[in-house]
Amino acid sequence: MDFLKKGFILLFIALSLLLTGCSSGTAEPQEEGRKELNLLFNFAARSLDPNVDSSYVPVRAGITETLVHLNDDSLTLEPWLAESWDSENGQDWTIQLREGVTFQNGNPMDGKAVKASLERAMKDNVAIKNALRIESIEADGQLLTVRTTMPFPEFPSELVHPNTSIIDVTETDYINRPIGTGPFAVESFTPGTAVDLIRYDGYWDGAAKLEAARFSFNEDANARSLALESGNADIAFRPEVESLENLESVPGLKVESTSTFRVHQMTMNLERESMKDIHVRKAVDALINRDLISDTILKGHAEVAEGPFPSTFSFAPDYPEKQTGLEEAKNLLEQAGYKVKDGIMQKDGEPLVWKMLTYSARADLPLIAQVFQSDAKQLGITVDIQQIEVPEEYMAANRDWDLTTYSNLTAPRGDAGYYLNATYHPQGALNFSGADDEQLTALIDELNLTVGEEARSVIAEKIALYVDENVYNSFILHPNTLVAYNADKVENWVTTRSEYYMLTNNLDVK
Repeated sequence: MDFLKKGFILLFIALSLLLTGCSSGTAEPQEEGRKELNLLFNFAARSLDPNVDSSYVPVRAGITETLVHLNDDSLTLEPWLAESWDSENGQDWTIQLREGVTFQNGNPMDGKAVKASLERAMKDNVAIKNALRIESIEADGQLLTVRTTMPFPEFPSELVHPNTSIIDVTETDYINRPIGTGPFAVESFTPGTAVDLIRYDGYWDGAAKLEAARFSFNEDANARSLALESGNADIAFRPEVESLENLESVPGLKVESTSTFRVHQMTMNLERESMKDIHVRKAVDALINRDLISDTILKGHAEVAEGPFPSTFSFAPDYPEKQTGLEEAKNLLEQAGYKVKDGIMQKDGEPLVWKMLTYSARADLPLIAQVFQSDAKQLGITVDIQQIEVPEEYMAANRDWDLTTYSNLTAPRGDAGYYLNATYHPQGALNFSGADDEQLTALIDELNLTVGEEARSVIAEKIALYVDENVYNSFILHPNTLVAYNADKVENWVTTRSEYYMLTNNLDVK
């Protein structure tokens, strides 16, 4: 990019952001001497409902908190709004709530309020209802008594999920102004643009160092990079990979690349005719050039994936070696009854055509789709790529697709149970493949009843190997979390592996 062109783009971005702020009526100009910053995020939130929205902005922006917190370093559960939790049988739980916590409207966070919040979350979010498996909740002062529908030893880990955020349900504008217990309250919200935040001075863990903050959205990775470079953002979450070298050369800017619990995967719709054949699924897996994708698209900021869990996890098994490449994929398709005729892969005279979904909020995914499309074309396979906005909504509501490049946190609670239940259990919230395998379900149910890290890891390995053997989805790579920020201004920023905790009361500016 030449100097004039780059300068023009920077000017355009600056003017666009300025005009957007002015037109929305929510952007306050930074006051002289006021401690505030702007974080630019890669997903555009159109709702701040913390119990329903899948962008998790309320937790990330410090508006709401959950009962249980995940320590990103040790992968252990820590108290947050709950001081402690205990169960003798794994089904009847007592949860002691923290004393002295108030919502941002001054109302106390007590057992009655938490009970109402959790019941509201389960009522409005079926996935959370299925995940928590709560039969009943009783409140007495700061004590909650919870009974689950079955023995569920890992119940506390589900209370880390951002959709279990505790809010004051007597304040009903959940979409625009949820009332949580976090260090920042919502000042104003423009769907798809930004949420402006103001410090909550009554925060239980000490008032935030920042007086205000803006959590803004732009799904264009290049625009996020340019906004940071031009000074229109102080922190850019997932800047464009191609821009990292340039950002690192700018005085004062710092780039962090941190391993995470995320996996980029190829989600397969098992209800589609071709995907019902395991040889076809194996062919899809063989067509994925993981090394090329990691080196060219992620520039090495990733670990090639063999399964859903990074290799450092205790429940990541040693997988059997596989043959990959075009020739292997062709052989597998031949076993499924396909052959190339006149340059077209076909079966019974019908060409093999796959509809592949992808979305731009994660800039790597459309590029991965294009690489796959190009490789499939060499075998005479047509891959029609369709861009969608909210993958979870589209995949759940539509079954007219074969493959999706999708990204998911596989162990955000430091345990395999979340991903395996959500993705492969028939009632799982993320079971977009439509997996319904009795043997697999039985293994997951066994995992849910098992106590102890070592015993759980053994079962989780069995499940991961079973998924691999049956090729229920393909796993491409584990991308690093990339964050760039103005280190001359921002203090105490922490890039978390879970990607849950961003605007905290410790975050500061110089």
